[in-house]
Amino acid sequence: MAGINLVKGQKIDLTKGNAGLSKVIVGLGWDPVEASRGFFGVKKQANIDCDASALMLNENGKLAKKGNLVCFHNKQSPCNSVVHSGDNLTGQGDGDDEQIQVNLSAIPADVHKVLVVVNIYDAVNRKQDFGMIKSAYIRVMNAAGNSELIKFNLSDNYTGFTALICGELYRQGGEWKFAAIGEGSHAAHINELAERYI
Repeated sequence: MAGINLVKGQKIDLTKGNAGLSKVIVGLGWDPVEASRGFFGVKKQANIDCDASALMLNENGKLAKKGNLVCFHNKQSPCNSVVHSGDNLTGQGDGDDEQIQVNLSAIPADVHKVLVVVNIYDAVNRKQDFGMIKSAYIRVMNAAGNSELIKFNLSDNYTGFTALICGELYRQGGEWKFAAIGEGSHAAHINELAERYI
């Protein structure tokens, strides 16, 4: 069963009316844009290493603990409620390129949002930005059976941006919801982006 396709700025209930939903998988996918044919007619494809990360924020939108940044160099939160699948270096191939598993029922009470972002690794040195990426999306699946609940295609023009704030899982009135954000940002590294939330 296909999930609900969201548009930028849309918010949707995840757990309300979906009793028993506690473990979800946030999948992120992207493909490199095909480069134009080179001098000898050989198509060169840019090798772009995108990194998905999750920032576990408190009710003030702050990253209260260093371990609450889950990314390729810190694959799980101290409470084990958010776990990163590992780094995909190219983004080639079908399906999700990186996944973040979230156990909603195990997220500590002081965490109100799980913000999901994607950065381009070493973007400045490699002179790369999200204008070189196509077919980017974020989706949320029920971990039990991997059925897709929602999907948000990041179809805006993100040329010049080195980070994408894709979406967030957030707590409201004892339930979890998802917001489709889709904002471009200038951050050369995930740590630089995380510092904005300290």
